[in-house]
Amino acid sequence: MAGSGRDRVVPRHMAAVAAAAVSLQLAVAPALAADDDDAPAQTYPNIYLDLRTSYGRTPAGVLSIGFASPTIAVLSRLRELAALPPLQAPTLPASQSVELDVPLTIDVNDRVSLYGGFSTTTSKSGAGWSSVDITSWNVGFQADIYRQDGGALPTLTLQTTLTRSVPSGPLATTSVNTVLEASYAFDADETRGVLAGVQFTTTAIDADRAAIRPNTIGWLGGYYQWDSNWKLTGRAGLQSFGGAELLRFTPIDAFTQPILRIDLDKMDDNDNRLFGITAQVSWTPKPAYQLTVRTPLYLTKN
Repeated sequence: MAGSGRDRVVPRHMAAVAAAAVSLQLAVAPALAADDDDAPAQTYPNIYLDLRTSYGRTPAGVLSIGFASPTIAVLSRLRELAALPPLQAPTLPASQSVELDVPLTIDVNDRVSLYGGFSTTTSKSGAGWSSVDITSWNVGFQADIYRQDGGALPTLTLQTTLTRSVPSGPLATTSVNTVLEASYAFDADETRGVLAGVQFTTTAIDADRAAIRPNTIGWLGGYYQWDSNWKLTGRAGLQSFGGAELLRFTPIDAFTQPILRIDLDKMDDNDNRLFGITAQVSWTPKPAYQLTVRTPLYLTKN
């Protein structure tokens, strides 16, 4: 039996309510979707071991300092002098060294990084290589104190590292290495640009019988990053070292000489370094060479 016509007819006020609800849902759904798209993705700090393995060759009579903190280089060379026989002239022998830096690094965000770790070193200045020992620990930070972000002023980056040699002893050293670099990008993606910077290092020795003068480096440079995310950076400048003393001798004279550094890095799409290699030549005043390979091990990565 068919129902009555009244049962099949929807009341007008109910139809109006239903139409309003559908209209509201259609209007709100795109806004909700847009809000989901606009919500920032949750990010975590990058945490990694920024492993750096360096090999260096230094001619006789000079000290290799360069862009790295000079604490360990100076300390090892002064210890070589202290070990010479009393009647032998205090002349630094030619040497080779291999150093492994193991800093645990935390990129708090894309502007600030904190790090701390230790270094192990082995060297050869005579018949054979020395034992591999932990020779220092260090802590530091790097921060972009100003970002270009398409503006007219360059990005300014400040980096400071405190290094302490181990074990403690009469020739133990503490150094502070500070770098200020300006980077001006020519494009919004910051794939090409120019650099200018200065580095200042002071080193203190616990004993009064030795002294290490400040070291200053100023440079100009540039960088270019290809679509494949390989990045080439070059820096050329002058290094001025005040010299070093042991007892009444001045075994390492002051000098002002050129320095050159070239970096080749493989980056990912978020500008995280995957691999890097650095070649450095510093005239001190004879040329000293250093090759460094960077192999970061990421614990967390955005």
